[in-house]
Amino acid sequence: MQEPSSTSNFKYLLQGAFVVAVSLLLFVLAGDAYEKAAKRNQINAFTKQRFEEYYALEKNTVDLLFIGSSHSYCTFDPQLIDPVLGTYSWQLGTPSQHADTSYYVLQNALETQSPHTVVMELYWDVLDDDFERSQADSFFEVCNNDALVNDYIQTVFPANERLKYELPAIRYQQSYFSYRSSRMKRSIEETYHVSPPETAAANGVEYYQAQGYVYCDIILPQDEYDRTNQFKGFDGKDWQMSDVQRDYLDKIVSLCKEKGIRLIFVTAPIAPVSMDFIENYDLVHQALSDYAASKDVPYLDYNQINLDTPFLTNENFRDDAHLNHSGVTKVDAHFSTFLQSQN
Repeated sequence: MQEPSSTSNFKYLLQGAFVVAVSLLLFVLAGDAYEKAAKRNQINAFTKQRFEEYYALEKNTVDLLFIGSSHSYCTFDPQLIDPVLGTYSWQLGTPSQHADTSYYVLQNALETQSPHTVVMELYWDVLDDDFERSQADSFFEVCNNDALVNDYIQTVFPANERLKYELPAIRYQQSYFSYRSSRMKRSIEETYHVSPPETAAANGVEYYQAQGYVYCDIILPQDEYDRTNQFKGFDGKDWQMSDVQRDYLDKIVSLCKEKGIRLIFVTAPIAPVSMDFIENYDLVHQALSDYAASKDVPYLDYNQINLDTPFLTNENFRDDAHLNHSGVTKVDAHFSTFLQSQN
């Protein structure tokens, strides 16, 4: 006997509703799992400690403030710089920090401190993006000012990205898979007592040290000399600063001028072997140098400095783009001398 059409339609409707309900439940559960994984990420933990300690500082005790991407907190060690300059400095770099985020980090920092100098690290690879959500989220997870975060979302985020931010399953997806991948890799190494060549070559330690700085004595793995080097194929003639990031650099310059803060731009070095892969780096250097000059802001490019007068080798780097502590010691000595000459 044929089932009445109304009954059949109702059954399909129930089936559809069930599928939707299960899908939504899985989406919510996935979002919860992704968020937990993101919070267990070691780099996120470093960022959290960096900001929590900054917020706990006595007001108006910081003289020198560093902002920027991982190149900032992997390059400038306050414990090397302060004894030379007689300052008390702090490092507020965050992973892949773009200029838009730097602007909000600086606003947040100035709520409790009045530094006389701000050093902003300029890394070209984060200055050609109009928007990048995950780097903003690194700051949101530690920022103690909800109104500031909301202003960032409403002002900087494109409409479609504002929606994604409200969905943890999308928001934390990248952090989750990165976390799972690292856990799986570690499990295999511990179970079978083997390490891939790049891991075996990179024996050393990395940890949060103090005043926002991350210490690392790992030496550049052999694999990153060629096969996995991220700069292969990079050509400076194809690089162009994003208008969005330029606007936020302008805002940072204006904010510092308004507060009577001296601003200094610095490009941290990448490994010499990485520079060997790059074509027309002089075009990137010139673009950043011209921008700094147009704003009357001093600018140091440690890639160009090292090309002109080599003092850093591949052994001074933890990977193809970040210094290890032996390199930090060299760069911070040079930078401290530069700052002394500016006083």
